[in-house]
Amino acid sequence: MNSIIELDAANYGRHSIHGEDRVWSETNCYVDVLIELIHALRYDPVAGLAFTLSVDFEVDQWTFFKYQHRDLLEMYGMHIEELNPWVSLAEHVSEQVNNRRPVLVEVDSFFLPDTAGTSYKSDHVKSTIAVNEISIESEHMGYFHGQGYYHVDGSDFRDLFQLDGLVHDRMLPPYIELVKLLKQPEDIDADELLAQSIASLARQLQVLPRTNPFERFKERFEADLEWLMSEPIETFHGYSFATLRQYGACFELVETYLRWLQDRGETGLSDSIDAFKAITDSAKVYQFKLARTIARKKPLDSAPLDQMAELWHKGTEPLTRKYL
Repeated sequence: MNSIIELDAANYGRHSIHGEDRVWSETNCYVDVLIELIHALRYDPVAGLAFTLSVDFEVDQWTFFKYQHRDLLEMYGMHIEELNPWVSLAEHVSEQVNNRRPVLVEVDSFFLPDTAGTSYKSDHVKSTIAVNEISIESEHMGYFHGQGYYHVDGSDFRDLFQLDGLVHDRMLPPYIELVKLLKQPEDIDADELLAQSIASLARQLQVLPRTNPFERFKERFEADLEWLMSEPIETFHGYSFATLRQYGACFELVETYLRWLQDRGETGLSDSIDAFKAITDSAKVYQFKLARTIARKKPLDSAPLDQMAELWHKGTEPLTRKYL
């Protein structure tokens, strides 16, 4: 068995970001995977969350936010490179893991047992996993996905890697990244980590949206609403994930990150923390209201988006004043 970190899927202790007390227990597949991988490597994933400040409304969706590769390298010694697939996916993953390199790969959730109740055996959904252990001979893989660490075996393993040769013929290879681990936890100095995190924060504040993203989102949302009410519930779920859930989960990470800075002596952050927490809570409530609106075909007041616009300004303005 090739493995990087010795882990027991049944007793894995997930990071507090994926705790039951969170408003949004999941963020997006890429960030969730890296949070747990960084955590399992015994680093602090919160230190690298400054990237959440620069999210924007991208015309028809909110930014699919991700850890910055520069931050992963500087803070944790995690150097990410794209992997060029030229033999079978299983062989590539096995080779890299055998050389102590976790592999980030897009796979079909239809074959991931941890998605039971959502997409497992019911829906073909692209999702990113981080492979930590694998044995092609034993048809076994240990992987990070979503909120935790899991195993896949047997026929699901074969289908996931398409080892029977039944599915790949008409499909392009997935996007794959390898992670070179250049540091050990004992190499991380707490003061240096804080300084690197604040430097990352300043970089993110330099690329804040030039105009309030909630004002632009409100305009598009009002235009979309009538169309959305005529669509099936599946369309609502996709729309909600790309909009309300995306920024709601993101701004909860902003709140978590700012509290982390505050706990390490940074001052003047309370107003921003309160503002981003309010956005997080409001987004969750508004998502439920939107779901009821779709089900009942009734109008929905967009005034809460004006309030979120004000909160975004109240949250970002003190930060730009302090760190730029």
